[in-house]
Amino acid sequence: MIDVATTWQQVCAALAGGDYDAAFSILEAAMQEARKPERARLALYLGSVHALYGDSALAEIGAALREARTLDPAVRADPLHLALIAELDARTHGPDATAPAQAVRDAADPLARFHAMCALALAEKPQEALDLHIPIADLPVHLRWRLRSWEADAHEQLGQTTEAVNLYAEAAHHAEGLNRAVMLQEQAALLLQEGQSEAANAALNQARPLYPAHPPQDDLEELSLNLATWHYLRAQTLLNLGQPDTAHDMIREAARLEAQYGDPSYGVALVRGQVLTHLGQQEQAITAFETALALATETDRPYANHELGVALLDLDRPVEAREKLEAVLNEPEYPYLPEVLADVAECDYRLGRLQEAQLAAEQALAQGAVVPASLVLGSVALDYFQLDEALEHYQRVIREAAPDSRDWIAAHQMATDVMAQQGFPDPAAAYAHAQQALTQTPESDDWHGTLIEHMRRAEALMAEKGGSGGRMLN
Repeated sequence: MIDVATTWQQVCAALAGGDYDAAFSILEAAMQEARKPERARLALYLGSVHALYGDSALAEIGAALREARTLDPAVRADPLHLALIAELDARTHGPDATAPAQAVRDAADPLARFHAMCALALAEKPQEALDLHIPIADLPVHLRWRLRSWEADAHEQLGQTTEAVNLYAEAAHHAEGLNRAVMLQEQAALLLQEGQSEAANAALNQARPLYPAHPPQDDLEELSLNLATWHYLRAQTLLNLGQPDTAHDMIREAARLEAQYGDPSYGVALVRGQVLTHLGQQEQAITAFETALALATETDRPYANHELGVALLDLDRPVEAREKLEAVLNEPEYPYLPEVLADVAECDYRLGRLQEAQLAAEQALAQGAVVPASLVLGSVALDYFQLDEALEHYQRVIREAAPDSRDWIAAHQMATDVMAQQGFPDPAAAYAHAQQALTQTPESDDWHGTLIEHMRRAEALMAEKGGSGGRMLN
């Protein structure tokens, strides 16, 4: 005689060890010997195990639930059956799915509540998912990391990134092997989103050794695609940490793994374009961004168009750039619209439309795109020979831009040049700007010689002041 509770414990033990084949074998063997009511309950458990495979197992989940109902029509009212039906519906219909009833959410069976949570999260009802009370100790071991992962997903949907990061870390703690690596990668992705590149790098360092050197052939595709994601995240991290060459190696490996084991993705193409932009390979970057645009979903298209517009602007193709940027301005939900407006201002400036450029840049500045807008306003002021105003804009960039960034360097260069045109009213300040710019300006750059000349002139003027009682810089 089959004891359903004992069988389920054996299945959970196999799942905790990652032995899915053993779990299915235990269930199938028990169902051959059990009586109809017990077989119906075992069929529900079979549906629960199939649900671990997500969208790829929709047919199997449905078949298990139909078998359970056929064996015992009374299971239709079972909370686990209702929760699995709700999860299946949510996986099929998303936010249009019917949510699990309150009785299912309050069920005594924690397994039913777990699948109800999955259904609510999949149906884009994150707060309702989080409102379910599921103590982690009440769940079998194989579901504990999954519980934290679903909770992290719900917090992420609510924009509560810090909570999601912490929950992914806890999910990784409860998981083993590849599952742990995937949770660490989810954590790293959110840390990158928050600008915490060092922390993301640390999470990725923990994830990489969890990949087996010689994976079983059956697991090779899944493992390789997860590894592609690891390389993709690592490329972003290294790029943020100022290592574009190594980032290029990483994103190429991500693309190779995708091509070999899956399909090219928008994300990999976009990051490849970003890396190539940092390496100064603008033509190749445009090709990558065009690929990203072709692969983009409706939500992703503004990001790809923005990157493509900036890359075209870098190649001094302002007409084409403006076309891409205008497409982004028509997306009111895009979070970087002030920056896009500043880029449109730069296009107008290069097209000689100074009034339009000034108006767009002033709007971008008012909306918070301080650095790119100020650079355009500085250029416009220079063209009108309004030197004091131009200097004010460049000094604002110096204050607001990241030290050693391209904009920061350009602002120091331009501030030096404006002061030279003014006749060096403050030679010490001009000298300091030139000195800062020179630390990041290669000798091959035309600016290098110009900055040297400005420094010499400023130094000579400071010496004259020093000789007449002025004070020299150290």
